[in-house]
Amino acid sequence: MDRPELAAFLRTRRERLRPEDLGLPASSRRRTAGLRREEVAMAAGMSVDYYIRLEQARGPQPSAQLLGALSRALRLTRDEHDHLFHLSGVMPENDSFVPTDHVRPGVLHLLDKLDDTPALVCSDRGDMLAWNAMQAALMGDPGRFPVEQRNIAWQHFCNPEAAEFFLPEDFVRNGEHTVADLRAGLAARPDDARLRALVEELKTRSQRFADLWERHDVARRRSDHKTVLHPVVGRIDLDCEVMLSPEHDQRLIIHSARAGTPAQQALQLLRVIGTQRMAEVDT
Repeated sequence: MDRPELAAFLRTRRERLRPEDLGLPASSRRRTAGLRREEVAMAAGMSVDYYIRLEQARGPQPSAQLLGALSRALRLTRDEHDHLFHLSGVMPENDSFVPTDHVRPGVLHLLDKLDDTPALVCSDRGDMLAWNAMQAALMGDPGRFPVEQRNIAWQHFCNPEAAEFFLPEDFVRNGEHTVADLRAGLAARPDDARLRALVEELKTRSQRFADLWERHDVARRRSDHKTVLHPVVGRIDLDCEVMLSPEHDQRLIIHSARAGTPAQQALQLLRVIGTQRMAEVDT
């Protein structure tokens, strides 16, 4: 049970809600934003003293029933609900979960077959483990970086050139999602030394990362829409699907363009350009 993280998470979730969210009358005399502790306790059907102790990182380990009541009272999302349980140490460990950086041959074969679609495999930490030629043509070859820098979060927050690939608003949103995903992963695997080291490094190297980390937002990335500003083919509007493989601690990320759109034409051109560049390298 991570009492400090649980306390901070409860406090930040409480402060984002308004009395109206729980059907309570609004009050103009509130000195701070969000709900009062007693309002959360009432909505969760628990004593005010017990809830206060949770926010003060004190008290006994809450039960699954109590955590469920808190989740409903605080209007948590599915990912936030799981995060609450992980921080409380209530959810049982999955014995079949075996983190590994080894990409299965079948996944590598699938990457090769996706010759017209940018795709990559990354670990739950965001380490880029494998990618196809289209992904390299779209965002640059990750292989040009040292292994320790082949990480989605590291590239976003530590590579000054990363912002050039996205619209400003997309770049900001991508950073928020990346931090929320890392925090969810760390709560699920608090003993992951590599993940914890990555978070500490990013907090040191990037003030923006440190500020986002303090928000205690959590969300697993499953799908997205992004606009890539490619230096050769220009703007490409892409749908992003994330296929999770929790048993192997890996994700397959696929970028696709909708049929009949300029983005689809841009990807077709990018495929030709990428093939030509590979031929030039071979010669």
